[in-house]
Amino acid sequence: MQQKTVKRPRRFRTVFISDVHLGFRGASADALLAFLTTCECETLYMAGDIIDIHALRRKRYWPQAHNDVLRAVLDKARAGTRVVYIPGNHDEMLRDFVGHRFGNIEIAEQVIHATADGRRLLVTHGDEFDTVVRSARWLGVLGGHLYGVLLALNHWVNVIRRRCGAPHWSLAAFLKSRVKNAVQYISRYEEAVAYAAVRAGVDGVVCGHIHRAQITRFEDIEYHNCGDWVESRTALVEHHDGAIEVVQWAEPLAAALPILAAA
Repeated sequence: MQQKTVKRPRRFRTVFISDVHLGFRGASADALLAFLTTCECETLYMAGDIIDIHALRRKRYWPQAHNDVLRAVLDKARAGTRVVYIPGNHDEMLRDFVGHRFGNIEIAEQVIHATADGRRLLVTHGDEFDTVVRSARWLGVLGGHLYGVLLALNHWVNVIRRRCGAPHWSLAAFLKSRVKNAVQYISRYEEAVAYAAVRAGVDGVVCGHIHRAQITRFEDIEYHNCGDWVESRTALVEHHDGAIEVVQWAEPLAAALPILAAA
């Protein structure tokens, strides 16, 4: 992974983010705010689970940083950036407003995005392809509680790492990459999403939901996952030539604010 130094502001054609989970204690709102203020784009896609309504129902948590993220998005919309909000399973209440606009922000169930070089990409959150969420909702809720415990532990791990001068690290992502069942689940999910792109007659798909940033191919279909702003602090960016890459926000360990470009 090669480190890049950010020049303020950095300009992209399109930015895709998902799984921010504002209202949840594990959300990296400060990091996302820093990212949003160091880049400009023509279109910003917010691909689901931006606000974690499930977490807010369990316990009210809404610090100033979470307000600041929404304000930064609204400022971009007012300044002329096209902002499209695609609800996910944690902010599914907003699906009642699909087809409406709020403060220059479009609410859509899914969108076809045309890249600068002419490819057509289906942009969706992706929870509809998750068999756990669709057919065993109680299991998804239980998993969400266990995931919250894991992220709370992850928080204290990173407190210690910061004191030692080490960068942010995701315990949850590490475990998902090592546990066989998790690896198989992710693989099946990616294949299901890619197959949906085939049925839609598009060149590829952009999604979120599983908190794993990835760009890969399934035969002729391009699969792009935004990752998240809880564990990995990642986004997808489209450059003005149509090329898409994953970028990861790293905590500033010195005066420079780095973005790490994932291969």
